Formats: sequence, C-alpha cells, structure tokens
Amino acid sequence: MKVTVEIDQKWVRITRSPVYVIVSALTGVSVTFAPLFLYWSGKGKFYTGYEWMVVPLCFGVIYFVPLFYFLLGNIIAKELRQDSK
Repeated sequence: MKVTVEIDQKWVRITRSPVYVIVSALTGVSVTFAPLFLYWSGKGKFYTGYEWMVVPLCFGVIYFVPLFYFLLGNIIAKELRQDSK
C-alpha cells in the first residue's frame, strides 16, 4: 500500500528549516536533562542564583518540544484517517 500525505506549506518549510534540527536536538534534552536540571535547581545544586532563568527554560523545553511533535503528528494522522478519493 502506498500512502501520500499532504501537509500545509507552513509545516513543510518548518521541517526543512534549521528550526527542525534544533527541535530534534532538544528532544533528548526535553526527556532526560531538562527534568534533571529542574530537579537540581530545586535542590539548589545547579547554577545557584540563576534559578530564575534555568527553571523557566527547563519547563519551556519540557513543554514545547513535545508540543511541536504533537502538532506535526496530528496533521499527519488527520491526513491518514481521511478516506481515499
């Protein structure tokens, strides 16, 4: 079976841009290191005095990286669920 998925031009530009490379690189960080740095910041062991910057960055990475993939995956899944014409 061959499946063709049509994606909006906006998402095509994003997936072919350096933004996609950056988000892909941050995927491992959002799963492993961001929660660890968040934990260490809460304990006062990581960049003491800079928690005001580290904590929001960790939350941002943890939240926005998966959101990017959820939005892109939603578009692809929506196209795959449509009936063939």
